[in-house]
Parts: sequence; C-alpha cells; structure tokens
Amino acid sequence: MKVLKNYLWNAFYQIFLVIVPVITLPYVNRTIGATNNGIFAYTNSNVQYFILIGSLGVAFYGNREIAYLRHDREATTNAFWSIFFMRLAAMTVAMVAFIGFLAFTGDLRPYYIGQGVAIIAAMFDISYLFMGFENFKVTVLRNFVIKILSLVLIFTLVKTKSDLLIYILIIAGSTLLGNLTLWPYLKRYVDGVNWHALTFKKHFLESLSLLIPQLATQIYVPLNKTMLGAMISYKSSGFYYNADNITKILLSVVTAIATVMLPHVANAYAAGDKADVNKYLYLAFHFVSILAVPLAFGLAAIAPKFVVLYLGKPFAEVGTLMVIEAAVVVLIAWSNVIGIQYLLATHQNSKFTTSVVLGAILNIVLNIPLIIMWQANGAMLATVLAEVVVTGYQVLAIAKQVDLKQMFNDQWKYFLGGILLFLAVRGLHDHWQMTIKNLVIEVAAGVVVYGLAILILRPKVLNQATRFLHKRGES
Repeated sequence: MKVLKNYLWNAFYQIFLVIVPVITLPYVNRTIGATNNGIFAYTNSNVQYFILIGSLGVAFYGNREIAYLRHDREATTNAFWSIFFMRLAAMTVAMVAFIGFLAFTGDLRPYYIGQGVAIIAAMFDISYLFMGFENFKVTVLRNFVIKILSLVLIFTLVKTKSDLLIYILIIAGSTLLGNLTLWPYLKRYVDGVNWHALTFKKHFLESLSLLIPQLATQIYVPLNKTMLGAMISYKSSGFYYNADNITKILLSVVTAIATVMLPHVANAYAAGDKADVNKYLYLAFHFVSILAVPLAFGLAAIAPKFVVLYLGKPFAEVGTLMVIEAAVVVLIAWSNVIGIQYLLATHQNSKFTTSVVLGAILNIVLNIPLIIMWQANGAMLATVLAEVVVTGYQVLAIAKQVDLKQMFNDQWKYFLGGILLFLAVRGLHDHWQMTIKNLVIEVAAGVVVYGLAILILRPKVLNQATRFLHKRGES
C-alpha cells in the first residue's frame, strides 16, 4: 500500500496547494496591484535561473540514486553526503554569481535581494533523500505547516502596494524554513559524514547530465515571463504568471503520481524487474489521462468569466491565456509519466534530455515572433507548442520498448467524456452570470457529465487500478 499512501499524501498536499492560492492570489493581486505582481514574477523568474544552475540536476538525480541504494545504509550515507556537499559547492558559486548580477539590477535591486533568500533555501534542500525512500509524509506535513504560517503572514503583513518586498520575503523565507525543518529527520536514514568515502566525480558527472533537461524543463515559464517583461511590460509578465499559476495548480494534482512513482520504478529497475516497470507506466499513463483530460476541458470552459470573478476585471486577459494553456494540462501530465517516471527511472537520460531541449529551443525560437504579434497570448501559444514537441518526442523514443497500444487504446474515451463535459459546462457558463454559486454548479455539472461518460464507456484503467491496489495491499 506504500504507493497508494504516498500518492494520497502527495495528492492531499497538492489539493492543499490548490486551496492556498485560491485564498491568497486574489488578495495579493488586489493589494499589491498588477504592476507589482509583474515585478514579483519577473524577479522571481530570473532568480530561478541561478537556483536551477546551482542545483546541478540533483532534484531528479538525488531522488533516483537514493532509490537505487536505499537498502544499503552505508552506500546511501556516502551517496547522500557526496551529493549534498557537491550541490552546496555549486549553489555557493551560484550565489557569488548572483551577487555580481545585483550590480546590474537598478531599481529592482531590493526585490532581487529578497528573492535571493530562495538561493540560500536551495542550499539546504534535502527533500530528494525522503523522496528516494518514498517517505512523502515527512515532506508533506512539513510543507503543510510552513504554508499555513506563510498564509497567516501574508494576510497579516501585506496590506498595501508598498509591501511587495515583504511579500517576497515571506515566500522565499518560508521555503528556507521548510527546507531547514527536514534536517532533524536525517539521522533516520543516514549516518554521519565519512570524509574518506565521499565520491564527487561520479555524482557530479551523472547529475550534470540531468542539469540540461531540468534546466530546459524549467526554462519555459521563467523565460516567457522574462521576455514578456523585457519586450512588452511587467503587467504582461504578471498576466502570464497568474494564468500559468492557476493552470499549474490544477496540473500539480495530476503530476503528483509521477513524483511518487519515480523512486518506486527506479527501485524496480535496479532489481531488474522490467515487467513491473512497464506495468507501472501503463497504469500511471491512464491514471493521469483520466484526471488531466477533464481538468483541461473544464478549465477551458470556465476560464473567461472565472478570472474576472476571481482576480477582478483588470486581470480579464488572464482568462484568454488560461484557455490557450488548458492543453498543457494533458501534455505535461503525459510527459511527466513518460519522461520522469519511465525515462529517468530507467537511466535513459539522453532521450529525456533531447526531448526537453527540443522543446526549449522551439519555445525560444517561437517566442520572439509570437510575442511581437500577440504579446502574452503569443508566449502562451509558444509554451503549448513546445510541450507538444516534448511529449511527441518522448512517445517516439519509447515506441520500441513498450506497447503504445496499451497506452493509447482508451484515450478516446477520456477525450469524448472531456468534450461532453466542455459542452455542458460552457453551455451553462455562456448563459449565466458568474457567481460563486453558479461556479459550484458548473463544476458539479461537469463532474457528473464526465463521471457518467466514464462509467458508460468503462475504460480498462478502472479494473486495472482495482487489481493494482489490491495487490499492493497484500504485499
């Protein structure tokens, strides 16, 4: 039952993450304003570059390496400390580079300094250890408490447009505090440092091979916000930031399964159990599809009026961006399962790297003309097309290793249900004034229509999930 428990813990936290922005986002947007929100998005995206480079791909590599070695405490100890000190050194170099970068930030320097706390937070991030051991309870509970604290601080301290720096410090500071609270649990899994047993070269080279895909994976949104802020306005960057935040909140509920399954599949792969590796792929692919498809169609159906109700009329443009980005929910759900759960777990780094680098290149190439023509809408379209390339390449990369028919045979059922959901919800949406009550009715109607469609069409994943959970319950 470990997989189920871990998914429930992770899904619980992702649902909680849905609730927190639902409460804070409209308050923060109205309090600090659209321009300040854009400054937050712009400075945050640029600081993320330093964190990504300093992290050296450890988020993926550390998780997988610990999963491979977790049955050997001594090997786990040596691997953990080697990875930690390697990353600490790289993050220190990133911090020095960031300090040099501050000289060129002008009036935005105070906000960059506040965002810089996130770099310090990344130095002490050891969440990959707990994920490798499939102990999601510790990280979820820690994040839950920290998020509650940050929520209280935002409503207490962020009162006017001049409180932007306070808001930045709350967000970055809560990340630092959250990472530090993991350290007391460390002794359960590893022993003290044996300096003579540390091996940096092996871990550096392997984690570096994952830096490129991780950097490319994370570069789409920060790059789009940066280019919008530089080419159009901070306000456009803020619109993109809000649309992407709301969409990714829903997506996080779906992608929670890939986070849970990566160490599980890596452990099965290390044991030479290829049949289980493929079985987990098929099950997870259908599981994310049955959730992602209705979320995508539902988001596209309610976005235009929902944004005005949620964020206010000044943010109406966000609704159009969300309709465009809705397709990303399905695409990223698929690429998370194929890329992270399968390709990374089975040591096929080069194929994963190629897919995300192709997507990043296309995103950069398309950004300039599309932003010039359609501003934020163009940047969002570039993001969608980039994700199409990433997912398409990954499907082709595994075509000879797995049975694609098993992966896609029931997809039409999910999409038919999604189309029916869209027609039902959009029919209500177009004829009703958007209120909280009507929003709840629209969502409920969508759930009922999609649920009935799935029950009638009866995709195989329903029976597969029942058998899988029963088997895990007996083990």
